[in-house]
Amino acid sequence: MTWRMPSETAEHTRTWMAFPREGITLGGTETERSAGYAAWTAVAHAVAEYEPVTMVVDPSETARARRMLSGGIELLEAPLDEFWMRDVGPTFVVDESRPGLLGAVDWTFNGWGDHEWSEWRLSADLGRVVAEAAGAELVSSLLVNEGGGIHVDGTGTVLVTETVQLDPRRNPYADRARVEAELRRTIGATRVVWLPRGLTRDYDHFGTSGHVDIVATITAPGTVLLHDQRDPRHPDHAVSAELRAFLAGQTDAAGRPFTVVDLPAPATLRDEVDQTDGNDGTDSADTADTADTADTADTGDFVDWSYVNHLVVNGGVVACGFDEPEADARAREILAEAYPGRTVVTVDARELFARGGGIHCITQQQPEVAS
Repeated sequence: MTWRMPSETAEHTRTWMAFPREGITLGGTETERSAGYAAWTAVAHAVAEYEPVTMVVDPSETARARRMLSGGIELLEAPLDEFWMRDVGPTFVVDESRPGLLGAVDWTFNGWGDHEWSEWRLSADLGRVVAEAAGAELVSSLLVNEGGGIHVDGTGTVLVTETVQLDPRRNPYADRARVEAELRRTIGATRVVWLPRGLTRDYDHFGTSGHVDIVATITAPGTVLLHDQRDPRHPDHAVSAELRAFLAGQTDAAGRPFTVVDLPAPATLRDEVDQTDGNDGTDSADTADTADTADTADTGDFVDWSYVNHLVVNGGVVACGFDEPEADARAREILAEAYPGRTVVTVDARELFARGGGIHCITQQQPEVAS
């Protein structure tokens, strides 16, 4: 059999999400928790305007999910401790040689490298839970990987990051050849493009060590949308330049050089400084004119706000917003050009990024299969 992961732009049957539950990710105060629930709910409602949404809900949160989510969103009860569905859930694939067959790659998940803060053992089973509910054939994999660590064009090309799949906390015995062989077996990748790194903030204590879905995506075969940090005071200014130069020398599975389209970052450079007890380094927004120079010793408070972390849905694009009207509007224009014929809507993603991800990170598309 030959499995292939379709492009995100292919028609979807539905989008899968997981409802938040109390724990370190959601927040330690009632205000933080309420903001987290509201952020996930807003994304679910935005996606549901375009396609069906199924929300996996821990039994402890079922009553809240029923109160907050519209009746059109399907709920599926299952134990979970993390709720970044892109990472803890399966990656859906198809096999054209067997019409009507949907596959679900169940990557090994270990909490982005089994960090001491990771809460992942319940959610490690969600790949199988979602696969069964979707009626998909399970494709088991021993590769420690997350859906946020890959982006495909649907024709054999996949973008990955050296610091994710080759992370010794994830795959201590892996090398490029072994990873590429597994990506060929599971998602049909015939050309693996190894980005050297991800965004700066993603290497912080609570980061993923460089997920590709916050820095670059393939909008169409041969075209890459790249996070463009234009302010030299932010360390990702150098990262954007490095990745742009790297991609200029790469080709896709068909041998085409990549056309790189820049997607400018918001103006905000740093997290808000809490005036009562110092820099919390975790949430809200500061303005660019208060940013320190990028050569400071502590870069942990530089934001990784990125418009690249959007979700393509049937007839639309659900984009991250950061309460920056000019930058948000510019991003919508670029995304509309990148995905012709789709309506682009913005959902405030600041509370998502405060917890370590964005809209793409909390969603997972299920492609439609040919009958």
